[in-house]
Amino acid sequence: MSSGAFGRPVEIFLVEDNPGDVDLTRETLLDSKLLNHMSVVNNGVEAMAYLRREGKYAGATRPDLILLDLNLPKKDGREVLAEIKVDEQLRRIPVVVLTTSCAEKDILETYDLHANCYITKPVNLDQFSAVVRAIEEFWFTIVRLPPG
Repeated sequence: MSSGAFGRPVEIFLVEDNPGDVDLTRETLLDSKLLNHMSVVNNGVEAMAYLRREGKYAGATRPDLILLDLNLPKKDGREVLAEIKVDEQLRRIPVVVLTTSCAEKDILETYDLHANCYITKPVNLDQFSAVVRAIEEFWFTIVRLPPG
């Protein structure tokens, strides 16, 4: 495994309430050629606590990339995205919206909230794994990210 341009494992923060999608994302990233570490929370309130390093997340590592589902309990993914993008400490972290919705309204709204990209989750497991690999490839080998 390579740590790429980071010189350390890349930090991926997954905000996802579907345990099956969490497991599949984790398995796909474990098979990766890129050394990575994935942290996971399953609702929007926990996501913001993690990102702000509050409470039990005081020692959380700043993510290099956030994978954000839209339909979350406690605090919707749109609300999380809006809070991230207005926070001076968080707004430069790329946010990939990874959701089941293909509604034009959701796509427009998340880009208006400054999502870095919007991806509709494929239903097929192999296609889902391919999407996760493509996200990793694009964001960690092609794109130049701002320093943490």
